[in-house]
Amino acid sequence: MTADFWRPSATIDALRQRAALLAEIRQFFAHRQVLETEVPALSRRATVDPHIDSITVQCSGAPAYLATSPEFALKRLLAAGIGDCYYLGKAFRQGEAGTRHNPEFTMLEWYRCGWDDRLLMDEVAELLSQTLGISQVQSLSYRTLFLRELQLDPHSASDKELAACVEREIELSFTPGDRSESLDLLMSHRLEPAMGKGITLLYDFPADQAALAKIIPDEQGTPVARRFEAYVGGLELANGYWELTDSTEQLRRFEADLTYRQNHQRCTYPFEERLVSALQAGMPECAGVALGVDRLLMLAGGHRSIQDVIAFPMERA
Repeated sequence: MTADFWRPSATIDALRQRAALLAEIRQFFAHRQVLETEVPALSRRATVDPHIDSITVQCSGAPAYLATSPEFALKRLLAAGIGDCYYLGKAFRQGEAGTRHNPEFTMLEWYRCGWDDRLLMDEVAELLSQTLGISQVQSLSYRTLFLRELQLDPHSASDKELAACVEREIELSFTPGDRSESLDLLMSHRLEPAMGKGITLLYDFPADQAALAKIIPDEQGTPVARRFEAYVGGLELANGYWELTDSTEQLRRFEADLTYRQNHQRCTYPFEERLVSALQAGMPECAGVALGVDRLLMLAGGHRSIQDVIAFPMERA
């Protein structure tokens, strides 16, 4: 530990820029009459997403979990009738550390009632254009990007063809464990760097990567997840869905994720059965998206590390 380890890792100018950006985001939604909402950071339930781990704490003698996102609580509020809403605050994820990750980070998540993913993509582009001063926006499907860069249809390619593509395109010391991992590796190593400098909105993901999005046939009749991601210069900033409202399907996906975690020796957590109840009660049709504010700050200030935009990242917290 060095003598100046008490200092923030971000400069005071960067922290002032953070304050200005948070104010700009709140103004953006105030103009659109979207309600800012607080939800608990601590819960007795956790995500069972196969690729996200919660931070567990003890609270009043029983396990509790720091929220990996405000999603479940916001959806319960939507079912209760709150209408268009957003959360701007902290989220927490176990094991996330590096130049683009910190276990504690700032997340913006918002929901638009009566909208689908396509409408929400436009609003995400407006927010990014306004905050980053970027006018170049491209929207393309997941299939289109794979065909353009790798001459491979990700929806129809066999597991063997995907694995061969990974072996051909990426130097790895291991073999991808499954189809989803092959797609993720190709996206992060080959496709994200090829997106260009502007805003890229990528939509219609493979059905097995739906998470909490609806699955609907595309114009070619292929079932696709109505999910999108937003990138700037190849850096992923946001992940959005035309939200699943079917409680039976939601329960099935929770149970499938839990089984996946058990089969892969991952920590298991109690899933949010109250979300299933909220969907049964009738969550309105809506689209929602989560956006990483720290990464947005990195882009706005030209920073290379998330430590440059956070006062006290984990090693100094």
